Amino acid sequence: MPGGGFSKLPNGSVVVAIGLPSPAGDGCTVRFLVHAANRARALTRLRNLGLRAVYLRGNAEPPTPDEITAVLHHPDGLLWRSTTQELWHSIRTLPKEPVA
Repeated sequence: MPGGGFSKLPNGSVVVAIGLPSPAGDGCTVRFLVHAANRARALTRLRNLGLRAVYLRGNAEPPTPDEITAVLHHPDGLLWRSTTQELWHSIRTLPKEPVA
């Protein structure tokens, strides 16, 4: 699920979807959804969480309509899920330390 993309909304804001390695270091890939005023701010939100090597090149895997709906209805505007899970999680529940 590496890669990502964005969708511009009618109000001018964007939803960015990007696949990155899990910060927990468990070898999984995690898909992040971010709602922000523009692409740069969306990537800055992820970098501020400690995901320093976050870049969006191209628009190969833009967010699906279901993903856009999920992130727009979440109060934080920032969600994630791993490749093995079906449900979206708040960014507050993202494991930060490698699991022993």
